[in-house]
Amino acid sequence: MTEPAPVQYEYKKPYFWIAVWFGCGLSPKAPGTVGSLGALPLAILAFIYGGLLPSIIGLLIVTMIGYAASVRFEQATDTHDSKMIVVDEVVGQWISLLPVFIYFGLNPIMIALSFLLFRFFDVLKPWPVSFFDQKVGGAVGVMADDVAAGIMAALLITGAYYAGLG
Repeated sequence: MTEPAPVQYEYKKPYFWIAVWFGCGLSPKAPGTVGSLGALPLAILAFIYGGLLPSIIGLLIVTMIGYAASVRFEQATDTHDSKMIVVDEVVGQWISLLPVFIYFGLNPIMIALSFLLFRFFDVLKPWPVSFFDQKVGGAVGVMADDVAAGIMAALLITGAYYAGLG
């Protein structure tokens, strides 16, 4: 019986750096959390310098490019949902930030709450996050569970606003 060949990463390819969100996914500890933290600066800068529309456009672009990068990463490494792929966390984190920007602006407490809620849903994977994680294959599954976690966090933040916390 032979050992499988070690995975060869294509460090010079753009898809690799997008999938690992410019190195966040290379963290030996909690790469998903590091990827979520790595999502914050660009999302905040897009909102500061452009407002809500560039934030939404950026989210759509990162989602499309992240999906393509995840497809390529999985093909190149013959893996599924590698812990190194964190562009999905970036997308989910940005989704959870949208209602913060809409209702609370750049309130640091609400940005932190967005981060914590997204990580909570991404790590614990309640339904429907678990459905996408377990039942949807390929890069769609890689991205979809984090999109669902981001939506769940966004809904709670929206609820907080309408409950009078804003």
